[in-house]
Formats: sequence, structure tokens, C-alpha cells
Amino acid sequence: MKQDNATRFSLTWVLNLFGTAVGAGVLFLPINAGVGGFLPLVVMTLLVGPMTYLAHRGLARFVLSSSKSGSDITSVVQEHFGVTAGKLITLLYFFAIFPILLIYGVGITNTVSSFIENQLHLTAPPRAILSFVLIAIMIGVMLLSETVMLRITTYLVYPLVAILLGLSLYLIPQWNGAVLSQIPSSGDFLTALWLTIPVLVFSFNHSPAISSFALSQQKFYQDPQKADKASSTVLRCTAGILVLFVMFFVFSCVLTLTPQELLEAKAQNISILSYLANKFDNPIISYFGPFVAFLAIGSSFFGHYLGAREGLEGLVNQMRREPIKPAKFKKITALVFLIVLWVVATINPSILGFIESLGGPIIAMILFIMPMYAIHKIPALQQFKGKLSNVFVTVMGLIAISAILYGFF
Repeated sequence: MKQDNATRFSLTWVLNLFGTAVGAGVLFLPINAGVGGFLPLVVMTLLVGPMTYLAHRGLARFVLSSSKSGSDITSVVQEHFGVTAGKLITLLYFFAIFPILLIYGVGITNTVSSFIENQLHLTAPPRAILSFVLIAIMIGVMLLSETVMLRITTYLVYPLVAILLGLSLYLIPQWNGAVLSQIPSSGDFLTALWLTIPVLVFSFNHSPAISSFALSQQKFYQDPQKADKASSTVLRCTAGILVLFVMFFVFSCVLTLTPQELLEAKAQNISILSYLANKFDNPIISYFGPFVAFLAIGSSFFGHYLGAREGLEGLVNQMRREPIKPAKFKKITALVFLIVLWVVATINPSILGFIESLGGPIIAMILFIMPMYAIHKIPALQQFKGKLSNVFVTVMGLIAISAILYGFF
């Protein structure tokens, strides 16, 4: 019976982490990753699984390395790196994740409004009312118990996986292989590979939920060794299904379009399903586009909310003598986030992508570099020192950061 509970618990977290990683950006991923050519995409597919698994495992181990049970990432950072560095990293952690929540607030409003007007041919409610209702529902789920919240996220992920797989299979008869004739020079190949790494890293990123995930494992298993082993298994499975379902979807879309069409879709700045629906004049695909976006935003919102709440709680409590009790802070955060997300979703600003890109290097630093530095420096993590996987994660992290900064400037 206990084994069944452990299996169910692990499966729930695999799906939750999958949902956190797969945001609405999955609809742009085939275009962004495919324009570099087929060969760089094949190499990236071989690299992205180990990168995703090893980097997130490193971050989970960092959270579990605290001498105090139940310490989240903000407390662990302060414990290992001191008060000043702890405050700085917590601040960066919050500002790397919170803008993504703002983007999801805007995204869910735009998706539902567009669906009501274009697919249902009805008049959408006023933006202020629609955004308030949608954001209030998503934040309301976060006020429920962890078990209920995880179950709701799981229910969103099942149809998301089914639709991604269904669309990937549906496109197979349309594969033309034109992209296979695109043979890049060695210089173009390396450049495409370099610039594609951050795209895939952040499409597979579920770091905002890792602290909550690691603490959940700690609470469930009690024993540190069992918690570490179970965490590694869950993270390996998550990376595996991400590569399987997401990259199959990417390859199916890329093989359906020509290199010229991929560039055209990038220039139009529309999702892959919108472009395919226009190309084949297929209403079924155009219906699935908003539905996938809705499921992806909903499931990804929960993981990012956990990370943003944790970051804000760490920031506030580090400035107070007496920490606010978690149950009370949960309600305060819900109210603050509801107001801020509602205002931003109602205004619908155009600078959100710019803000998100600023958070890219910070996420890469926290996910790839910080845990590897901690393994090198902190006595509690010495058992993981000297592994080749640490070098791999550090190198890939530095490559991702350099490519993001290059693309940004």
C-alpha cells in the first residue's frame, strides 16, 4: 500500500513538473528551434534531456542540503552563502519568476478573449472583468491544499499531453522533409546550436517548482537518502517525457514546413498552430491552438506561482525580525498577486517579453551555475563533488547564458 502511495505521489509530481515546464511557449518552440536547421535540432535533442535532468537534480539537491528540515530555497541560500548574498539571490530569484506570472495573466486573458470572439463568435466580456475572473480562479486553486492543487494540475496536464501527441501524429502524413535538404556550414551549424540552447533550456525549465517539489519529497520520505533518490527518479522521468512529447511535437511541425515557411512564421510572430491552420486552411488545428495555450498556461502558472510566492516570502521574512506565519503569508500573497496580475492583464502592456528576457540569464544562473558552485564549496554537498556531470551542467549553463546575452544585446 505504501509503495502504491509513493508511486502515485511520484507520478503526480512528474506531471506537475511537466506542466510547469510546458507553458504556452511550446506553441512557438518549433519555429524558434527549427529555423536553425534540422541537424542542430537533432544534436540539441540529444543534449537537452541530460541538461534538463542534471541541472534540476542539482537544484533539488541544493534545496535538500539544508541542516534544517523544511527550509525552502530562499532559506538555504541564506544558510550557505550568508545574509547579504542570500538577500540578493532571493531578490533575483523572485524577479526572474514573477514577470512570467504577469505574462501568464495577460496570456490567459488574451487566449480566452480571442477564443470567445473568433471560435465561438460571441462578444467577449470587458477585459477588466474577464481577466479578474480568470486570474482569481487560478489563484484560488493555489489557496487549496497541496494535494488538491497537484491533482488539479494533473488533470490539466493529461489533455495537454494527449493533444500534443495527437497533433504530432496528425501531421505525419504532411511531412515533406524539405528541412532535411538544408545542410548548414560548420560555422552556421555551431551558431544555430549555440543560439538554440537557451530556447530549449527555457522551454524545459521547471525550476520555479523545484524548491516546493524537493520539500514535498523531504516531508513524504523523511529520510534524506530516500528523498534524494526519489527526487532524482521523478526528475529523470520528467526530463524523459518532456523530450519524448515536446520534441516529437517540434520535429513533427518542423518536418511539415519548409525552411522558408519556418522563417515566414517567425517573421509573422504567430504560434505554430496558427501558421499550420492558415497553411492547410484547417479549422480543427485553429481550434486546438487556443485550447493547448489555455492548458499550457494553466498548468505552468501553478509551478511559477509557487516559486514567486516562495521568493516573495523569503524577501519579506529576511527584512523582518519575526517571520510571518506561512498560512497567513499564503493569503497575503494571493491578494497581492491577484491585484498586480489583474491590473497588468487589464492594461495588456507590450513590454512583457522584454521583461521576461531580462530574467533569462538569472534563471540560468540559479538553475545551472549556483548548484554546481554549491557542490564545489559547501560541505553538505561534498558527496556529489568531482563528477563529470557537474562539468557538463556548468559548461551548458555558461553556453546558455552567453547565448541569451548575445541575443539580448
